Amino acid sequence: MQAISDTISSLHLGQAETFEGLTLIPLLDEPRREPDYITLDEALEQKTARVLEVSESGDVPNLLFDNQGDTKVLLVDGDELVGAKQNRIINLTILVAAHSQVEIPVSCVEAGRWSYRSAEFESLKRSMYSRARAAKAEHVTVRLRRSGERYANQAEVWDNVAACSMDLGVDSATDSMGDIFDQHEKRLRGYREAFKAQAGQVGAAFVVDGKVQGIEVFEHPRPFARYLERLVESYAVDAMRSEKRRSTGAPLEKAIKGFLEQVRQTDGEAYASIGVGEDLRLSGESLAGGALLVEDRVVHLAAFSLEKGKDEGRVPRFRHRPVH
Repeated sequence: MQAISDTISSLHLGQAETFEGLTLIPLLDEPRREPDYITLDEALEQKTARVLEVSESGDVPNLLFDNQGDTKVLLVDGDELVGAKQNRIINLTILVAAHSQVEIPVSCVEAGRWSYRSAEFESLKRSMYSRARAAKAEHVTVRLRRSGERYANQAEVWDNVAACSMDLGVDSATDSMGDIFDQHEKRLRGYREAFKAQAGQVGAAFVVDGKVQGIEVFEHPRPFARYLERLVESYAVDAMRSEKRRSTGAPLEKAIKGFLEQVRQTDGEAYASIGVGEDLRLSGESLAGGALLVEDRVVHLAAFSLEKGKDEGRVPRFRHRPVH
């Protein structure tokens, strides 16, 4: 797709940095315009937006986002929302117009709870770890193509959380993804502190276990800087799961440029967004992802390398899964 191709072509690589099995390569660009929106965290902090269950009884794959402010709000793929009847993650990036309400597609990441803890959701500024985001992105694309719905494979999301919890020795009373982050907070803090945003940085490429796992690109350094720590955590969780510490088979710069070219050439499909703009979906044999296009500019792009078979054959460790 031309917009994604143009975005990729304008990027420049910064100096790679590595910490505990995770390598981050800054993606640099000259911002073309100031964002005319704020992030979800900013909206919640300013109390100009709310995230709620769609009804008193709730609906697992949908939440209600109520933007009461004068500014558009950016909701980013993978963001976790905590509270209400169970914790969820956002299925794809959405830009919500000012003074509007929209139902947003989400996935459950807390299989063992279906009861209110709060009336509204809050953000703990963390994102689903990268391997599960990749699988989710692939299924959202398939579902959108087949039925126009933006839902993930909920059973696979639960199984992914189970496998990650097992790998990292996490025990959770409600089988919550959040407990993975909470119980490894000290180690994750080390990752967060190891990587800082550079001038002109709009994105990053992430390498884990010697392989380029994915890229994340925003249209401006400001939203990227706000998201950097949670993105680092997202990939750090998978770095922590790996027992290997390999370098890439090819020189790092060549590997990153090869992945960017793969993203640029991957077939894409465009769909009207449930918010402002268009949803662009990327789909290939070994790559999945999506982007939000607004007025011919890519507001946010996330693309992942697919790792088939990583968690196949695992026995889910959930004690139960509620019937909703």
